[in-house]
Amino acid sequence: MTKFYYPGRWGFLIVCLTLLVPANRCAAQPTIGFFPILTGLSSPIDFVNAADGSDRVFIVQQGGVIRVYNSSFGSPKTFLTVTGIVSGGEQGLLSMAFHPDYENPNPAIGGFFYVYYTNTSSDLELARYHVSSTDADVADPSSKQVIMTIPHPTNTNHNGGKLLFGADGYLYFATGDGGGGGDVPNNAQRPDVLLGKMLRINVTNSPVLPFYTIPADNPYAGPGDPLDEIWAFGLRNPFRWSFDRANQNMWIGDVGQGEREEVNFRLAGTTGGINYGWRCYEGNLPFNTSGCLSPINYVFPAFDYINPPSGSAAVTGGVVYRGNTYQALRGYYLAADVYSGDVYLMNTATFLPPTIQPGLPGSIVCFGETESGEVFAVSLGGIVYQVILDPPLPVSLIQFTAASRSGITTLTWKTASEHNLKQFEIEHSPDGILFSTAGIVQAKNDINGADYSYVHPASFPGRLFYRLKMVDFDASFDYSAVVSISLNPNDQDFVHPSVITTGVMNIFIEEAWQSLEVSGINGATILKKNITGQTGKISIPVNAAMRGVYLVRLRNGWKAITQKILILP
Repeated sequence: MTKFYYPGRWGFLIVCLTLLVPANRCAAQPTIGFFPILTGLSSPIDFVNAADGSDRVFIVQQGGVIRVYNSSFGSPKTFLTVTGIVSGGEQGLLSMAFHPDYENPNPAIGGFFYVYYTNTSSDLELARYHVSSTDADVADPSSKQVIMTIPHPTNTNHNGGKLLFGADGYLYFATGDGGGGGDVPNNAQRPDVLLGKMLRINVTNSPVLPFYTIPADNPYAGPGDPLDEIWAFGLRNPFRWSFDRANQNMWIGDVGQGEREEVNFRLAGTTGGINYGWRCYEGNLPFNTSGCLSPINYVFPAFDYINPPSGSAAVTGGVVYRGNTYQALRGYYLAADVYSGDVYLMNTATFLPPTIQPGLPGSIVCFGETESGEVFAVSLGGIVYQVILDPPLPVSLIQFTAASRSGITTLTWKTASEHNLKQFEIEHSPDGILFSTAGIVQAKNDINGADYSYVHPASFPGRLFYRLKMVDFDASFDYSAVVSISLNPNDQDFVHPSVITTGVMNIFIEEAWQSLEVSGINGATILKKNITGQTGKISIPVNAAMRGVYLVRLRNGWKAITQKILILP
């Protein structure tokens, strides 16, 4: 089979021949999951690291507060509260970036960082701050210097919103087209306004103006329009974009008008002086070509996807995974849709069309990276998730017990966290091998965990084994450990645990017994030991026993007690 993909109109074609290319180049793309790390935040909107060797994480909240966490997402502090902003809808504090020299111990050079927000006039503003001289986890609010203000009249939406320093040391940021519908002023194509553009400036650490200069190699530097700060044209609302940390390739998620959502790509070294096409084109489709050039003059998206008739779609541009935890995910670009919860994964080695993974949490407004390259997703609903590969069942079970009285078994269990978990199916067995369903308990899906119980009428005159089948919404499932309980009032539990997976049977006795026997359910004795005078804990190797159910019997003259166990070598 041959697959062809023409990525927009870059002018090259990538072919994947399954007979000629190694199988892993055409293999199915990985499945990811979102594991909650932080909850209870107030409209988090960006996830940033300082690249200073501290491994700290900074969470930007739309209302103006920046929180800082240690590498384990503990010890939270308020790093800074940005003032002079207006928040709500698409407005507010939108991003921050640390200068490449942030860790320099010379305060005249290091310690600077930048924030991007909508001010009280609804204009776009870029400001500079300095970290406190006495506490690395606190910024100095009095150090604020406004670097640039971009007029944003009439509308409050389409503000762009991501700051990033490139490997060249310059600050890049993308602005929206000024909002409203259809970019009526044609801002994205106008050379005399900074809206609807990718901008590139050289920020200074000067205590007085100028706080930035124009890089000499900016494509439009020089007299007259286009404005010198412009790096690229033709963006609608590039709310989130990124550099691939491995090669500086640029990825831009650009929110569409009503038909298409798009993700743009440019190779490092070719990102300046180009036009991404809005408002002439929306994705790969013509939108308003009045006064536009021929299509060859525009860069078309790496991929786009349909915006449903309801208009409930907005792409969140993501990042290329370059971490070390999930090798199979390395080199994949991840993007999301704010409304649907769909995630898009594209292999940057092949550029075959992305796979779409539905069913993940919605309201994802940012993908961020730690210093080591691990990727996290930020939900405007107040949650930060770690992006994980081939996720385990999204539940952490920390307790599962059984108790019996008067022919009734009461099962109780507790979880530490749950996410996308559908239900618990309670299964029981007389031998610990063949299980059947006793009942179903719906999951509470509490991110902080929950307590559960289930009552099972059981008149079986012997020992019963129980386990939980934990089922996700996508039908994947996993099992808990097995617990057992005797329904015979003459039996005593003296082997703990009763399900043995370590090859060692641990017996706990308070009174002395003469002998211990282990036999199969067919009556054949496999072990017999004299334990005269021994009490407390007795450990006996059973690693030679085959998998199955066994009876353990303690004898003292005419007196005997028996317990059923399950050995799983």
